[in-house]
Amino acid sequence: MSQNNQNGSSAVKTGPKKSFFQENEKSIIFIVAGIVVLILLYFGYQKLYLAPRAEKAANQMYQAEYYATIDSLQKKAIDGDGSFPGFKEIADEYSNTKSANVANAYLGGLYLRQKNFKEAIKYLEQYTETGSQVLDPLVIGLLGDAYSEEKIYDKAANYYKKAADKSANAYTTPIFLKKLGLVYEELQDYKNAEVAYQRIRDEYPESAESTTVDSFIALVQAKQQ
Repeated sequence: MSQNNQNGSSAVKTGPKKSFFQENEKSIIFIVAGIVVLILLYFGYQKLYLAPRAEKAANQMYQAEYYATIDSLQKKAIDGDGSFPGFKEIADEYSNTKSANVANAYLGGLYLRQKNFKEAIKYLEQYTETGSQVLDPLVIGLLGDAYSEEKIYDKAANYYKKAADKSANAYTTPIFLKKLGLVYEELQDYKNAEVAYQRIRDEYPESAESTTVDSFIALVQAKQQ
């Protein structure tokens, strides 16, 4: 009797160990197939759904933009005129398009002019930054204006600072820095107000804001003593 039989057992031969892929082949193929389907759906959504909607929104938006330039017709710019949609409909019906994004910026500005600050904030916060060195800082600055009017000065300060730093230039940056300084004064943060005003004097000496900024600096310095 062999030793294996004496022990009542026999050696079990095992084949080469399976790789992770071999052991999970069905699951992996299922996952990869799912990813491929999602990619196809995404590009189909972009090409067949978003692109036509974006073109339609752009074609319908020009009338609202015209109304926005005339004070007496700004309600039509927001709500439409019965034949052409206003910015509100474009923003709601054509979401995820560039036109809807621009419509949010228009709505924020128009509501701000109407002193409807809550609606202004609502639409301005729906704006998605595009990388534009002009529009992005302006929308951020408008949010600062809206929150300042609502007397939510801490948020206003954050937006003014972001707007000032977003796209530094001699036109908008000193405007936002001055508003930032004024908001800091409302918060009784005179040190940071001084910093904002000094940036105008040092970095933008040829701006209109720099002509009076020394008096603002002197005032906040006196308040720190």
